[in-house]
Amino acid sequence: MNRYSIFGTALHRLAILCYVVFALFPLFWLLKVSVTPNDLLYSEGVRMWPSRMSFEHFRFVLAHSAFPVFFRNSMIVAGATAVIVTLLASLSGYALSRFTFRGKYWLVALMLLTQMFPLVMLVAPIFKMLSPLGLTNSLTGLVVVYTAFNIPFATFLMQSFFDGIPKELEEAAKIDGATQFMAFRQIVLPLTLPGIAATLGFVFTAAWSELLFALMLISGNSAATFPVGLLTFVSKFSVDFGQMMAAGVLALIPACLFFLFIQRYLVQGLTAGAVKG
Repeated sequence: MNRYSIFGTALHRLAILCYVVFALFPLFWLLKVSVTPNDLLYSEGVRMWPSRMSFEHFRFVLAHSAFPVFFRNSMIVAGATAVIVTLLASLSGYALSRFTFRGKYWLVALMLLTQMFPLVMLVAPIFKMLSPLGLTNSLTGLVVVYTAFNIPFATFLMQSFFDGIPKELEEAAKIDGATQFMAFRQIVLPLTLPGIAATLGFVFTAAWSELLFALMLISGNSAATFPVGLLTFVSKFSVDFGQMMAAGVLALIPACLFFLFIQRYLVQGLTAGAVKG
């Protein structure tokens, strides 16, 4: 290994280290502020770690705020959206990958068209449609909206995974007497578990962190999700940074556990759909 390759490798590793530090530093600061007592938040200035730790912010968030309700609502909305979208995207992605039917390309173009509009343009029309149906200020309404907006991308994502599975496997199953659905369920679906995990992770994260629709469609704390609930720590004259950061740390736990659960499939899924064959 010559001097230039050693220098290039060191530069590459340094760039990766800088990126990791840049990406993780906000999370570190989130944790740091959450364990800093109120009397030290402004008196110690900028320090990498407080001179004294306290979990008073966590106790307040769990016992004296509506955060458990926000947490429960977010789990319901994100979990339901992820399951429904992944199920529908698996079926529609398989159909686009394996079948040729009239209007297929128009359908694909229409799905792409839905991704072109800024979400802020659609808030008022969606509110107008959901209001007569009684789906405003409702978790069901949020699930419906999140499902509608996540299905197109999830469908294209799943289609790329199905395109990477040889059709000969299904043809061999049909020769042995399997129907099209049996071949899909018993042969193709198990091979796309990495893709399903990647789709679940994407949709869960998108629904868990979405703010715009949750803010516009929900008017009460009983149906508010975690991103909207964070705004309750902001008053007209002050911001409870310690409590807000503690709530943020607690909200990271389910997302981290979810990705820890699917991580064995996630990396395979994110790369498997990039190639065919």
